[in-house]
Amino acid sequence: MLALKNENIKLRAPEPDDLELLYAWENNPEVWHISHTPSPFSKNTLRQYLNTVHDIYTDRQLRLIIESHQGVSMGCVDLFDYEPLNAKAGIGILVATEHRNKRLASEALRIVLPYAFRHLNLHQVYCTILESNTESIRLFEGVGFEYSGTLRDWISIGKGYENARMYQLTKHEFTQA
Repeated sequence: MLALKNENIKLRAPEPDDLELLYAWENNPEVWHISHTPSPFSKNTLRQYLNTVHDIYTDRQLRLIIESHQGVSMGCVDLFDYEPLNAKAGIGILVATEHRNKRLASEALRIVLPYAFRHLNLHQVYCTILESNTESIRLFEGVGFEYSGTLRDWISIGKGYENARMYQLTKHEFTQA
């Protein structure tokens, strides 16, 4: 099995002790439009989530906590909308505000992508990014994702809609990089 770590961070399964952290992250209205969250999550809902076994094959989602080797939780990376027939999944990443601009997101992607392609045997991973989110566009392009099209008026941003850019990375492209 691949190690889900490098010299700076590790990716681990969520634990019941992560309740307050996930509650803060999931209920931050500043990221709801990105995560397609229509309303806040209750602590009880999150507690139930944390107290169940998580399996991408059953849940169609896998969430991993980004953690320093000193035990500081700094964000999470999700594989979601897993489709076994087409061997693909969406990918999303969140780095807590106080830990941004430290290259954690690119490190986490460089750890999770080999796991997705080699261990989970995905054929492709994709993401949609708001056109105005230039940091995320640079992040995903920087780890090899290719722009594959624009989804017009794709995300409601409260005062209207914004286009989203679709990015994909296939197993073949990943192994060639």
